[in-house]
Amino acid sequence: MKIKITLFAGLLFCTYSYAQQKDSIVSQEKLSEVVVTGQLEPQSIKKSVFNVRVISKEDIKQLAANNLSDVLNQYLNITVQNSGSDGRSTVSMFGLDSQYFKILVDNIPLVSDTGMGTNVDLTQVNLDDVERIEIIEGSMGVTHGANAVSGILNIITKKGGPNKWDISATVQEETVGNEYSLTDKGRHIQSAKLGHNFNDNWFINVGGNHNNFEGFYDDKQGKDYTVNDGLRGYSWLPKEQWVGNAMLGYQKTNFKIFYKFDYYGENVDYYSPILVPQDNYPFPETYFARDKRYLTNRFYHHLNANGKLFSKLNYNVSLSHQKQERDAELFDYQLETGEESNNNRFTYQSKEVLYSTGTLSNFFNNKKVDFQLGYEITNENGFYSGAAGTFLDDVLQSVDVRKRLENYDIFTVAEISLTDKFSIRPGLRYSIQTAFKDQYASSLGLRYLFKKGLEARASLGKSYRTPNFDELYTYFVDSNHNVQGNPNLVPENSTSYEVSFKRLCNFKSGAQIANNVAVTFLDVDDRIDMVLTQIMPSKYKYININKYKMWNISTTEQFAYKNWNLKVGAALVGISQKLDLAELNITSDDKYLYSLQLNSSISYNIPKWNTLFALYYKYNGQQQQWAAGTNASGNAEFYLNEIKPYSWMDASVRKNFFNNQFEVTVGARNLFNVTDVQITQGGGGSTGGTHGGGVSAMMLGYGRSCFLKLTYNLNFN
Repeated sequence: MKIKITLFAGLLFCTYSYAQQKDSIVSQEKLSEVVVTGQLEPQSIKKSVFNVRVISKEDIKQLAANNLSDVLNQYLNITVQNSGSDGRSTVSMFGLDSQYFKILVDNIPLVSDTGMGTNVDLTQVNLDDVERIEIIEGSMGVTHGANAVSGILNIITKKGGPNKWDISATVQEETVGNEYSLTDKGRHIQSAKLGHNFNDNWFINVGGNHNNFEGFYDDKQGKDYTVNDGLRGYSWLPKEQWVGNAMLGYQKTNFKIFYKFDYYGENVDYYSPILVPQDNYPFPETYFARDKRYLTNRFYHHLNANGKLFSKLNYNVSLSHQKQERDAELFDYQLETGEESNNNRFTYQSKEVLYSTGTLSNFFNNKKVDFQLGYEITNENGFYSGAAGTFLDDVLQSVDVRKRLENYDIFTVAEISLTDKFSIRPGLRYSIQTAFKDQYASSLGLRYLFKKGLEARASLGKSYRTPNFDELYTYFVDSNHNVQGNPNLVPENSTSYEVSFKRLCNFKSGAQIANNVAVTFLDVDDRIDMVLTQIMPSKYKYININKYKMWNISTTEQFAYKNWNLKVGAALVGISQKLDLAELNITSDDKYLYSLQLNSSISYNIPKWNTLFALYYKYNGQQQQWAAGTNASGNAEFYLNEIKPYSWMDASVRKNFFNNQFEVTVGARNLFNVTDVQITQGGGGSTGGTHGGGVSAMMLGYGRSCFLKLTYNLNFN
């Protein structure tokens, strides 16, 4: 508590924007101060009505991050959730899972297994061509549509370069825990990029990346283990990824256009721990295993044009086509020979989306009033094979399912400067839905600039989340399971409130102190949950039944002096959930449950040595959550589970050689060697029954890992 009081008291001294805006303090490079997410047009963070946070390319380089999962572990109010069973990593913000948080690339939602921009696998988002990452917390339904409930993350990619030729190649070797070899252990990454400016108007960028994660053995013995004791396979599945991207752009006067293409390919291998014996008389019996492989292919096309109409109106139009297919390949693996047989590959999930969004602004010849009119069109065609887990069609038959979801939205935003210091920003969106009742979102933002650089912001936002494919159409019923989707689900509705204060203090000595404090409240109605509707036998169904409330107070403080940069942050989150067991007439306690997060980073630059030292730390305090179970009498009951606290620390040293042409980064992730965190089940429950008590573990990481990254840059005009 003393730590919290000290940190929050510091806010009375000086308040400023988000701790991740390092470039604006460490260097004279002002590009990172310009943001585009949620704005009528690109503008400085100070002019933005929203409280925008920025992760700079410098932070990405210091972490030697290859994908979003490598980066987001260190940021407040964000939790990365990993799964070793399928190799996925997703993001949770304010305790709400990845269905409520939207990830975009250049303002285009990224297609995922179950949605557009939501439930994105962080390990599938490559950061090679990223200029910066912009994050806004809270409901952003007006400007970004459905599912932008807890916040949005917008990845801004590089457009062109400062030189006629920009060429770079990178090799990165990394241990996985204490496991490493050049052939079958560790993580091996190679990438190359080329940028060329043909003239003042035309440019092209091309890049490729290969990331081979060999899996984490832990207490497992790998794919060629021949003892039938359940230890065959991996704790974290092997995963191999390929990324290719290209961008062609043209700009002249008041007109810009670019076409961007991305390809993503992934193989994830699953090795069964169960060995099947084969008679090999008169020799000892042999074994084979029924293994499987998951293969993903994603194609991303984005055409964007922006400029002026009639020398006055600003327009920005994007058209995107994305297609993702996930295949499963089943095969028998012969342990003695290492050969595969009876291979059967089929597509079990696909998603194809045609998406377009556009805006018109600058309608008035008045700098104090701006008005934006926009549209968004989404045509989403989804397919699930019955072999993927069994789904229902309209006549309740277990078959392949093909469904098309469409929405046609219009939205409008105004930005009014009542005085030089006071601005307001109202907004409204109306969404015509083909699968649900039409939805709307609204917002109101306020900004006031006080004397001496103090900035105050307040916002109110109403948004909605539409049910995903699984929640609507899942039908998984056999002798051990009864989990059913619900095609009658309705969208969830949410309201968020935020107040924030910022200030940057400059001292004659050259030191700078930058602080930020933000208070957020989020209320979600008609929340969709999979609930227990029958005890014996157990029966589950997705229902609009629960409520969710969250309030959060967070602060970041940053100090910069000469070659030093220090950041400290804290966030206290309180979550209230009302959970029901549907027809069983049992409801959980809806009291607020609290958790604390702390983060900090320190960097020191030695210009003489051309070397930068960086250390990142994050503390995740104890979390509590209600879960359904049964007591000793077999009656349904809610139990309070406790997730134990844990800490995460990364460190790196980066040195440049030969006029910055050669760059070496060495470091370590997860210095505290965290692998999983203990969950005490039934803590605080009324009886702690046979199904409500016990201890389990939640997977977090694969232990302390060391990395070496070598980059060669060749730039010339």
